Amino acid sequence: MVYHRETVMTTDRQPYLRIMRACEGLPVDSTPVWFMRQAGRYMEEYRRLRERYSMLELCRTPELAAEVTLQPIKRFDLDAAIIFADILLPLGALGVPFHFAKGEGPVLEKPVREPGDVERLETVDAEERLAFVYKAIELVRGSLEPDVALIGFAGAPFTVASYLIEGGHSRHFVQTKLFMYEQPEAWHALMSKLSDVTLRYLLRQAKAGAQLIQLFDSWVGILTRHDYVEYVMPYSARILQGIQQSGIPTVHFGTGTGSMLDLMKRTGGTVLGVDWRVDLNDVWASLGDKTPLQGNLDPVVLLGSANSVQQAVLRILDQTRGRPHIFNLGHGILPETPLENVEIAIQQVRKWAETNRER
Repeated sequence: MVYHRETVMTTDRQPYLRIMRACEGLPVDSTPVWFMRQAGRYMEEYRRLRERYSMLELCRTPELAAEVTLQPIKRFDLDAAIIFADILLPLGALGVPFHFAKGEGPVLEKPVREPGDVERLETVDAEERLAFVYKAIELVRGSLEPDVALIGFAGAPFTVASYLIEGGHSRHFVQTKLFMYEQPEAWHALMSKLSDVTLRYLLRQAKAGAQLIQLFDSWVGILTRHDYVEYVMPYSARILQGIQQSGIPTVHFGTGTGSMLDLMKRTGGTVLGVDWRVDLNDVWASLGDKTPLQGNLDPVVLLGSANSVQQAVLRILDQTRGRPHIFNLGHGILPETPLENVEIAIQQVRKWAETNRER
């Protein structure tokens, strides 16, 4: 099925962007909905492209990245597109080669392990080497209906640093933590460089047409509260506050962060993204009802029955009454997710809005 939407305009003829209104805490006619990894392997049209092109070829070819970004928008009633890219793309711009190994994920050929490795990172004008991302954003923005927002994103300094140091994905992040604890000067120099480049990169995304920015700190939940404040907070704050000063709203997202959501709120971000491990009522009770939240459906729910999907969506929405919320998963869509379950979840969000408007 291919979905066709009608552009909704406000009374002053400006597009009615649900997700932007939710970021501001304004009333919406329906909870805005989008999904992390909404463009990906669960879609047949994406798999066909991957048979012909590598992941990096898709990311680095603006026309292909734009095509992939738009695939879920053509199929589903979503309130936002998120540019198809990867959080590791800036590493190439820093002079750190990497590739994706089948079944293993990203592999970095020259991990950062010593202070000299940090010094050698090519940070001057690094964001200029990512022009293919900005071009893709321009192409997507030119193709989207005015009432569909475009989200740009980047990995937060800690999460990107963990890949740099580990040389790829890790379960326990031993090398990352040891670098942080045993070489603090080099760690802070690395985080400073990453935060500077990331801020410039995201501001360029906004200039190209991204209307909302998400900062992915996917692995920061492995840290203690002390370590987050000491080693991470200043650098994420530099990015989030720098973007917001430009007038662009931001989503600050991490997984396994239930113990540090108050710290993440202090760090910055218009919206706080939460995973499925927390209860939204508890988060609002702690942070205040006016705190915009994004999340928090478990991606595994979308692998179940239609009834399970509907009930899980309703449980989340019933917690959000009168409070600003963007419906999303607590992490990305899993590759084995049935298309029909994504459609069911979106339809349930819309049905809930209609039912509650009638009351």
